[in-house]
Amino acid sequence: MDQARDIDLRPLLAVHAGLAAALIRAAFAAQRVATDPPASALRESADSVAASLAAAGQGGFAAWEDASLVGCVLWQVEPRGLYLGRLAVAPHRRGRGIAPALVAAVEALARRMGLPRVVLSTRLVLADNRRLFARCGFVETACHAHPGYDRPTFVDMEKPVAADPFP
Repeated sequence: MDQARDIDLRPLLAVHAGLAAALIRAAFAAQRVATDPPASALRESADSVAASLAAAGQGGFAAWEDASLVGCVLWQVEPRGLYLGRLAVAPHRRGRGIAPALVAAVEALARRMGLPRVVLSTRLVLADNRRLFARCGFVETACHAHPGYDRPTFVDMEKPVAADPFP
């Protein structure tokens, strides 16, 4: 049974930036593993999300259940493809297919835009996130260190997307 079937996926609107920022902060704060350095997502605000949504080549998707925002993702066009960022699902709604549905929405957008791939970065210590993205078809491509760190702290992942046969 598709557990995300009652979820309404729509573009994320600036009017919902405050709800999205609160959801992002709650989702990232509920990670099972602490990250070092701390996730910058914990500092998201209504203003920062609204600015992302208003910027050229950027946007987001929202997952609604009834009148509640239960998931969101931000995206932006980059030279290497469509960057997927700030994927967040309400902690009490995890494991129900919302994250893969949001990832699929970003992939479909990349396909419609004629972009070759979806790219993202995630922390090395967040094994659950890495497994989720691998299940969605992403492969790890490079490890990097945050400024001031002498060891890798995050990994880039990507997934090729086929061209839309019906543009």
